[in-house]
Amino acid sequence: MHRIWRVAPHDRGYVKNLSATLKITPLVAQVLVARGHHLPESAEAYLAKKLTTLHDPETLPGVSQAADRIVAAIQSGRRITIYGDYDVDGVTSTSLLWHCLQLNGAKVDYYIPSRLEEGYGLNCEAIRQLSAEDPSRLLVTVDCGISSTAEAELARELGLELIITDHHTIGAKLPCADILVHPRLPGDHPPYAFGELCGVGVAFKLAWAICARLGDGKKATPRMREFLLSAVGLAAIGTIADVVPLVDENRVIVHFGLASLLERSNPGLKELLRIARVSDKDSLQAEDIAFAVGPRINAAGRLGQARLAVELLTTPDKERAVALAAYLDGLNKDRQAVERKILKQAKQLVEENAEWAEHRALVLAHAEWHPGVIGIVATRVAEHFQRPTIMIALDKANGAAQGSGRSFAGFNLHAGLTACQTLLETYGGHQAAAGLKIRPTEIEAFRVAFVEFVAANHTVMPGSAELAIDAEVLLSDITLRSVLDIQKLGPFGAANPRPIFVASNVELVSPPKKMGEGERHLSIFVRQFGQRMRGVAFGKADWADEMASHDGPIAICFQPVINRFQGRESVEFHLIDWHPEEPLSGTPSSQLASSALQ
Repeated sequence: MHRIWRVAPHDRGYVKNLSATLKITPLVAQVLVARGHHLPESAEAYLAKKLTTLHDPETLPGVSQAADRIVAAIQSGRRITIYGDYDVDGVTSTSLLWHCLQLNGAKVDYYIPSRLEEGYGLNCEAIRQLSAEDPSRLLVTVDCGISSTAEAELARELGLELIITDHHTIGAKLPCADILVHPRLPGDHPPYAFGELCGVGVAFKLAWAICARLGDGKKATPRMREFLLSAVGLAAIGTIADVVPLVDENRVIVHFGLASLLERSNPGLKELLRIARVSDKDSLQAEDIAFAVGPRINAAGRLGQARLAVELLTTPDKERAVALAAYLDGLNKDRQAVERKILKQAKQLVEENAEWAEHRALVLAHAEWHPGVIGIVATRVAEHFQRPTIMIALDKANGAAQGSGRSFAGFNLHAGLTACQTLLETYGGHQAAAGLKIRPTEIEAFRVAFVEFVAANHTVMPGSAELAIDAEVLLSDITLRSVLDIQKLGPFGAANPRPIFVASNVELVSPPKKMGEGERHLSIFVRQFGQRMRGVAFGKADWADEMASHDGPIAICFQPVINRFQGRESVEFHLIDWHPEEPLSGTPSSQLASSALQ
């Protein structure tokens, strides 16, 4: 199902001014203008990416009080337990705060709930267990807890001191923890300057505040400053993997974190980068983390072994790091096989229920699905069918069901679940992604209610979602130099995607070829006015027959990339979408657009 392309207006005056003032190519200037940076001052600030632009951690609601309590616990020798989540954000948050406390002489350990047995966030059984083992401990959550009202109440009843640090959507009632740390925390304090930090971003700010207190009160010691410069690498991994907007300080964290991963990684991170085949690069891109590093960490949590991922990121033992990285790599391969099977079954379910074609959202359930993997597949199903998607794994033995949802085209998924909460046992998350538990007998009623809510509150019809295009170009514009210049706009991710271009009147040099394991991907060679280029469409092998049967030119929507192989660099593209075209007469629109960039 193809998308609607919306090409950004081209203003030659702004483009020419930015290009001359900032000494950048017209193509990069056009992208900056397309993204709202019309003036040199705005564009220059965007390109600068300075650590000094990070907001003062003391302005993050709750950080000052939390740092004071934690420092007091360190100095009095109390046990501090970090309670994390099992996804990449939670694992990196746990590891980062553990390193900070351990380096400062704290008596620190961590607790990661089992995704399969305990589910997301704080749970009462874990609270009771931790209290029984050491009722004087300080419990600090990372990346979870803001919706754990019952669990916080139990901790208070047991006399267990609890600090909650989180970034997820805040519900109608706040938990009664001793301290809450959250970038969007309501109250009579000044609002934090940037509300889109992820869990590890919040943990990084807390660690920063702790290090300042254990330094001279305002600045960390040289040793802990070095730690913070290395910790930004962990913060970058979690920020990328949690798909929070890569703007403002998230973009700065990721920019410096990617460099830190190559320069300052501990044994576990070094081995993880090596086994992910990205350690020998001159520089890392956010996509390297999103597609190679993050999934290996995530696989451990999805298959119920997140503690091993934390151990990998915290161990000083090189041999143990090698063994753990290899094990996580194996888990990731297992996860990929399970994912392919679930995706196939999900598509079959939709095909078998013809009436769902008219639904504005999908709610799919299956007894063979693994609850730790359905979230990844939900992303692909949502993109494939272009509608918000909830996937539910049924456990017939226990009469339980766990679900994971992914949004599409800006729909507020958390709001959708809130509207249906009477049918759910528990739920949580944010606008783009969420999880839930539901009784199997309520699934059909939930499907009806959720689909009705989406229809009433989401204006984007399947097949009408727009793709924002930065510029229409000629393939001859996409040179090695221009792509290298485009990299200056990174790191790329949510809310700051890699620039997308359109080229018209393109012809296939040869029939498209399916490639990759299971022939899930597509490889094409195209030509436009004599300029040839190779492209890859990931997960789009089903386009092959449609493309091959079209007798005529096509228009392609793509992101240019640099392929590095055996010391050589070449420009390729990732194909995002395509449209069949009729042959053009006269000057093609792409040529007009390209000439305007000169």
